[in-house]
Amino acid sequence: MNGTYDIYSIGIMTAVISFLGFTLENIWLAFTKGYIDNRNMKFPFLFGYGLLVTAMHVLLGTPAEFSLKLFGAFNLPKILGKILYFLSVMIIVSAGEIALGTFMEKTCKIEYWNYSWIPLHLTKYTSLPTSIGFTLAISFFEEYCFCPLMNVITGIPLSFKMPAAIILVGIMTADMICSFAVMKREKNFNVRWRICLNDRHFIFRKNDSGYNKI
Repeated sequence: MNGTYDIYSIGIMTAVISFLGFTLENIWLAFTKGYIDNRNMKFPFLFGYGLLVTAMHVLLGTPAEFSLKLFGAFNLPKILGKILYFLSVMIIVSAGEIALGTFMEKTCKIEYWNYSWIPLHLTKYTSLPTSIGFTLAISFFEEYCFCPLMNVITGIPLSFKMPAAIILVGIMTADMICSFAVMKREKNFNVRWRICLNDRHFIFRKNDSGYNKI
């Protein structure tokens, strides 16, 4: 990983990826279920995405960097390194999905998601098609987006970057902890709002009696 990336830049990048994860999940929901929602959080960030992708960059680097480190010295085809990178990311993604899904089922007594309807699923929490999809998205982001975005972020003045990173990471951490605490207590999803795309005039908000149309 580029040694010029300071901790505050990494914090902001983590927030950017967390927002992209929130957006990606809602795109998936829109196409598969016809609605979007808050993804169990109060703020539009899924911290797990940010932590996972940033950690992968620290461990593996970009696909090109990974390939060069493993195969460059032996003059082997770089494509071998990229294939190994892809497989490594896919294994991490699949293991992470199984771990999170199992954790939520054991601690909150809820089925966080279910891929049983998808061909080639491995347990109900991961499948070959979804793992390939996530891996393609992550690999593309790492190869073409991570470093350019980090170069922009590192250019932000420290006087603005430091408080922005602290606030964003603080918000995401607190939101994740509070949301999981709610789900554990209520043994249910923390749905705060939901927009049905088939009828854009109706927004559903959670209250003590269920969902109200407004």
